[in-house]
Amino acid sequence: MTKYIFSYKDRLSQRIGMHDIQDILRQTHDDDSRKQELYRLVLDEDETIGYHAAWIFTHLSSEDNKWLYNKQNELIDELFACKHGGKRRVLLNLLYRQPYPNPPRVDFLDYCLNRMLSSTELPAIQCLSMKIAYELCLPIPELVQELKMALGMMEANLPPSIRAVRRNILKAMEKGKSLQKL
Repeated sequence: MTKYIFSYKDRLSQRIGMHDIQDILRQTHDDDSRKQELYRLVLDEDETIGYHAAWIFTHLSSEDNKWLYNKQNELIDELFACKHGGKRRVLLNLLYRQPYPNPPRVDFLDYCLNRMLSSTELPAIQCLSMKIAYELCLPIPELVQELKMALGMMEANLPPSIRAVRRNILKAMEKGKSLQKL
């Protein structure tokens, strides 16, 4: 393992690559205090540092990702305040990899519904918002029906990525199955 004299904040203020991500993941794998140190940077006021830190967390193994489950509300609150499109995308990615409470957090569901229908939003954010909205609605049949109507109202000339996610959600709705693989 490579030792760095830089703090995580110093490292994440610069461009990072997969080698950096793998190195930081090795350092945090069995060390919750190092995970917490890295997690604090997700919430950093510097959007680039927060983006890089969140991006590293998207590479956690399924087992290590469970550490983030009790951070869900903080991640959602950070998402609401986030102005950086890339960071919003990785925060949604982190949130998609988590189980959701029943009933869902209503402000989060509203956020996802608004983002999935926003023609000004990045396609990746629209896709993740659709997937999360579906997972949030899944335990409540009335919400699933409302989501189905919203999906039906989406424009016909959607980008291929959004059309594919929409089609997959509609197929999953017919079977009543989740799209998540936790």
